[in-house]
Amino acid sequence: MSLKLSVVGTGYLGATHAACMASMGFEVIGVDVDAAKIDLLAQGKVPFYEPDLEELLTAQIDSGRLKFTTQIEDLASADVHFICVGTPQVSNGNAADLTYVNSALEAIAKFVKPGGLVVGKSTVPVGTASRLRERLKEINPSADLAWNPEFLREGFAVEDTLKPNRLVVGVASNAAEQILKEVYKSIIDLGTPWIRADLPTAELVKVAANSFLATKISFIN
Repeated sequence: MSLKLSVVGTGYLGATHAACMASMGFEVIGVDVDAAKIDLLAQGKVPFYEPDLEELLTAQIDSGRLKFTTQIEDLASADVHFICVGTPQVSNGNAADLTYVNSALEAIAKFVKPGGLVVGKSTVPVGTASRLRERLKEINPSADLAWNPEFLREGFAVEDTLKPNRLVVGVASNAAEQILKEVYKSIIDLGTPWIRADLPTAELVKVAANSFLATKISFIN
């Protein structure tokens, strides 16, 4: 039986991930609190420009594999839940604002199926995933949490999702890794490197990649 997926947060990362996962044959439901954004996506339109995304979105909606909703309870039938909400900088300092990530975890937790998996894709400070995993297990002891950072380039987001140059997964159990291997089987079959790490390392890999990009841009400028 094919896994059903949910994507919580349908901005640049979430909309791209939802459409790409649906194109891989999964039944996907995208969830967001922004009703206007959900209405737009449900019509096959995106509130930003990204090559090939709108066409992919429309095709997957027409196929019936991709749906969007503002009702968090609608994700209860999914087996794997991806958190793709934003982590902006706090207004009064340099730290990341984890309000949306924390809220997403709290909202999802009670709807996760026994043995279900929550997968964070948002960029977060090291230690966030372990804290969220502990909180998830307080609410839903049979559920697990993993971290799977994204490395999307603007203008190449669809390609980078479907044909990434590596897949990094931070897991705390073999069962979580096996579920993610099932999700990404078609990508792994392309020969994509699979990198298993612990939760803090997966978080740090994304922070390091961002720092390296900022350094390259500084030198270019």
